[in-house]
Amino acid sequence: MTSVRPTRRGTARADAWIAAAHRNRNWLWLVSGVPTAVLAGLIMLVLPPQQTLGDLADWAFRLSPFVFGVVTVALLPLRRFGPPLLLAAVVFYMGVLDTGLVLRILPFGAASGDQQDLLFQTIYQWILLTVTFVVLFALLGYRMGGARTTSVLKLGLASVLVVISGLNDLTFWLTYDWPDGPPSHLHYASHIIVFTGGPPSIATAVVFMVIHLALAVAVLSLPLGRYVDQAVARHRKHTA
Repeated sequence: MTSVRPTRRGTARADAWIAAAHRNRNWLWLVSGVPTAVLAGLIMLVLPPQQTLGDLADWAFRLSPFVFGVVTVALLPLRRFGPPLLLAAVVFYMGVLDTGLVLRILPFGAASGDQQDLLFQTIYQWILLTVTFVVLFALLGYRMGGARTTSVLKLGLASVLVVISGLNDLTFWLTYDWPDGPPSHLHYASHIIVFTGGPPSIATAVVFMVIHLALAVAVLSLPLGRYVDQAVARHRKHTA
């Protein structure tokens, strides 16, 4: 009996947290929404653009607004202000992201040497912002269309895994017309290098991608919605 009580106490505590989050779900999105905005503003407006990641801490910091953004969209009140939010997202894309990319490409094309390398970092950072926006925009449409929080959360986290899998690094390696032939290692894939300790070989990059894609499928398969429903039901029964 002594080995069972802590487990039951822990389960009850977890159920209480989940039930509390479920009761306060109409404003809970602010808990993740504020850090999303702060971190995104810090990376895009305060810190200098950075193409290469230094270490795992840097990787986690740069990825954090994306993850917080996924949680925020998943927690948005269902269908509230849906059409205006989606329209505002389209306006933001056309008026900010699309225009901003063009304004960064034009001076890059006119520059040369070290100046071009520096300008490319701003383009690279802007592309990462655009990729993040595309994923969050798709999740927003899914959420506003009636998807429950757990479904949006699973899809969002699976999408994050796909984005960081190195899929685009491999497709770039495969499709780019390399002047001296395709390299044997991906020296530009710094988000993989922070895990491998050095430029990954093509085989290593493929394994890295496959692991992340498999994890994405596993996340989609999690019975998260059923777990939340059971936790809320247990808590209500316990407090009745």
